[in-house]
Amino acid sequence: MSAGNNPQQEQMAAESMLRTLAAQAEAIWPQERVLFERYSLPEDATLLDLACGPGELSVRFLELLPGASLLGLDLDVAHLERARERCAHLNGRATFDVGDAVELDIEPDRFDLAICRHLLQAVPNPERVVANMVRATKPGGRVHIVAEDYAMMHFAPTRNDTDRFWQDGPIKYAAATGTDLRSGRKIYSMLRALGVRDVRVDYVTVDTVRVEREIFARIWTAWRDGYADAIVDNTELGRDYVWDCFDDMIECIRNPDGYAAWQLPVITGVV
Repeated sequence: MSAGNNPQQEQMAAESMLRTLAAQAEAIWPQERVLFERYSLPEDATLLDLACGPGELSVRFLELLPGASLLGLDLDVAHLERARERCAHLNGRATFDVGDAVELDIEPDRFDLAICRHLLQAVPNPERVVANMVRATKPGGRVHIVAEDYAMMHFAPTRNDTDRFWQDGPIKYAAATGTDLRSGRKIYSMLRALGVRDVRVDYVTVDTVRVEREIFARIWTAWRDGYADAIVDNTELGRDYVWDCFDDMIECIRNPDGYAAWQLPVITGVV
């Protein structure tokens, strides 16, 4: 992936991203695994985990599907090494290699299930990633996409207008880098345009009712640590305000009388 295709390369490689992915896996997987259980995959299913990162979900996929094999692709060599270590006990069912989701160099019609999570909001050409996933999937196979949409979150009570913060901060930062933090709502139409059948949209709800508050708070803390300076550098917002807004949301998450929610679209379909 060229620098133009990967404008968040610095943030993706940072230590805070490891914390983000670990906390997100804890928060999301209990709800997401239900979707995998309904797919009726073959016992020897082949899986593509595109932008697999350090393998937080790769290992969960393979433990859920004991006869499956998985190819995980990512650009970060350190993440791939962590993924190999995490899946070392799976007797060779997981292979990890350097791979570019936007310029995917892989034979067509290879996988029973192609998975991409937490990537499309971070690349300028999400439609190319989606098309690559469809091309790599066997006829009758499935695609599974977790596509973030940063207008699908809310917090109360807070000191600041956090809705305005997301509009004036992260969403404008993303636009300045050529990416779209509201891409989650657009994936359904992308799949339909590619001829994918039975396209469904489910939602994982990370909120203070379904997820332990401290796990939820760890996601927001890692986001703050990894992205606050980039938001300041690419918007008109000051650093003190950006940090205060993140801290405000974290306080809401931890407040036993507060309510916070982040909804993630999970878009699936049959090729």
